[in-house]
Amino acid sequence: MLSQKYGRTYHYPFSPGTTSDDRINHFYWNDITRMQTLLHTEKLDGENNCLSRYGVFARSHAAPTISPWTRQLCEQWEFLKNDLGDIEVFGENLYAVHSIEYDKLESYFYVFAVRCKDVWLSWEEVKFYAALFDFPVVPELGIQPVATLTEEVNRQQVLSLASAPGVFGSTDVYTGLPCSREGVVTRNIDEYKVDDFAHHVFKYVRKGHVKTDQHWSRNWKRALLKWERR
Repeated sequence: MLSQKYGRTYHYPFSPGTTSDDRINHFYWNDITRMQTLLHTEKLDGENNCLSRYGVFARSHAAPTISPWTRQLCEQWEFLKNDLGDIEVFGENLYAVHSIEYDKLESYFYVFAVRCKDVWLSWEEVKFYAALFDFPVVPELGIQPVATLTEEVNRQQVLSLASAPGVFGSTDVYTGLPCSREGVVTRNIDEYKVDDFAHHVFKYVRKGHVKTDQHWSRNWKRALLKWERR
């Protein structure tokens, strides 16, 4: 393995979009109370890709990915690979349509995390490196000082954010109807150790969110950027 893959994000206990192999953090509030500030971002429906000096990786970090929907990202990587050093950039690759189609996409790769050795960097540093390599970040939905929160207020905030449409528009590809965003990811806005990942990041996924199966790759289609739709 050339690098360590992105950790599995634990669900909030009130997240309805769990499956049999998902993990739930039942003690998430204990973790949150040890933080100073929370950040909520939109969970985008794409493929988790990592850019490191060794290549572009999908979920497995055993070898760089060679999928056709990462070809464009691999071309971008060629221009920045020598500048990455110990920095690993993680983002959502939306080049291929999954279960949600976005009609206001401005880019195909949205950064949500940056790792440097054994540390996940703070959100300010994530935005710094994303801008340095000319990538946008996933949509910010809210920043909340933990001192002003209760567990119930946080839950209601996440539920409210999750029920809204996606920032880039969101259409369910199976029904053709507008739908809510895939979900919400909550993270500690500050940096934290890689080994402590499960105690600093949580997610809410919408009920009935369809995950792509093994046949998806045979019939995938490229997502259109918003100016192509005009």
